[in-house]
Amino acid sequence: MEKQARDCQVDEALEIIVGKWKPIILLLLFENKVMRFNELKRAIPGITQKMLTTQLRELEEEDIVNREVYAQVPPKVEYSITAYGKSIEPVLEAMHEWSTLHLEHKKNKDTKYITTHTR
Repeated sequence: MEKQARDCQVDEALEIIVGKWKPIILLLLFENKVMRFNELKRAIPGITQKMLTTQLRELEEEDIVNREVYAQVPPKVEYSITAYGKSIEPVLEAMHEWSTLHLEHKKNKDTKYITTHTR
């Protein structure tokens, strides 16, 4: 199938997963399968309760994350990746691998620049 630049849907995908914390939330859920809100909050230093709630709601709206509420006192809420959400795992893995290569590339490029311009 030939892809046309005008038909590019990458921006749609990025809109769903872009956010300072969304990739971390997703990777944690892929790793742990099911996590409670406070477990996620503890696992992500620096995230506020409001931001975690917002990011989880956005992922839930896109059917990437499932929110399971148990009728008990105190309330119990668990988050997990939906069956549909599992399809994004290879995308995140590929982005992680590319980012790792890119950081190495930048480091090597900076090293080459420093050694050629300091002589």
